[in-house]
Amino acid sequence: MAATSALLALQTAGIDHRVHKYSASSDGAWGPEAVTFMTDAVGAEPDQIFKTLVFDVAGTLAVAVIPVPTRLSLKAAAAALGLGGKAAMAEPKDVMRVTGYVLGGVSPIGQRRPLPTVVDETAELWPVVFCSGGKRGLEIELSPADLIAVTDAVVADITS
Repeated sequence: MAATSALLALQTAGIDHRVHKYSASSDGAWGPEAVTFMTDAVGAEPDQIFKTLVFDVAGTLAVAVIPVPTRLSLKAAAAALGLGGKAAMAEPKDVMRVTGYVLGGVSPIGQRRPLPTVVDETAELWPVVFCSGGKRGLEIELSPADLIAVTDAVVADITS
């Protein structure tokens, strides 16, 4: 398998990480599928597995990284990044164009165009977290501090 942009970014930055692969078969429920695999394969807790969501605030795209079982507070995420205006989830075509990743495989790391990023504060409760590696069926395990550093993220309470 060719390295994804996320994996290349981690290698370039010298960030310690582990890669977990599984056969992605979901047709839209990618987060729950990742949770099932990671809890069964490595004993991860569901709240330790993070999803990457791209949202739009008045034409500015941004990234929120939250535990899979939780719901994003768009208002809190926009406020954490200092973005004013009404927030909404980004259009799928815009997500793929700007990040360079397919839906269900959007990584917060190594995006085509780095976007303002906020990571939910619960990430810091774990010794390691898991996020997409840049394609469906690919999860990256790394420390929360490294995830925050490599994405130049702010940390805030962004779930509702």
